[in-house]
Amino acid sequence: MGIVSWIILGLLAGAIAKFLLPGRDPGSFIGTTVIGIAGAFIGGWISARWLDHPIAKQFYDGATWAAAIGGSLVLLILYRILFGDSRR
Repeated sequence: MGIVSWIILGLLAGAIAKFLLPGRDPGSFIGTTVIGIAGAFIGGWISARWLDHPIAKQFYDGATWAAAIGGSLVLLILYRILFGDSRR
């Protein structure tokens, strides 16, 4: 998969992570989108590096999607923990 595929995957994974973890985010829609893209890259990297599951070359691989959504969820949770009270 190329960089554009990872960005598209990150956008979709970020939207799915936001759907799975509803509530107010301290950032905007753009912030959540960036978290989704970064989560896709980090989830893929963790999957390949430590979980011994290389990233597939196909866009529709379930493990790749799970890694991207998992990375997005982790980053979204960390973002809420670190910056959750900043909008009061």
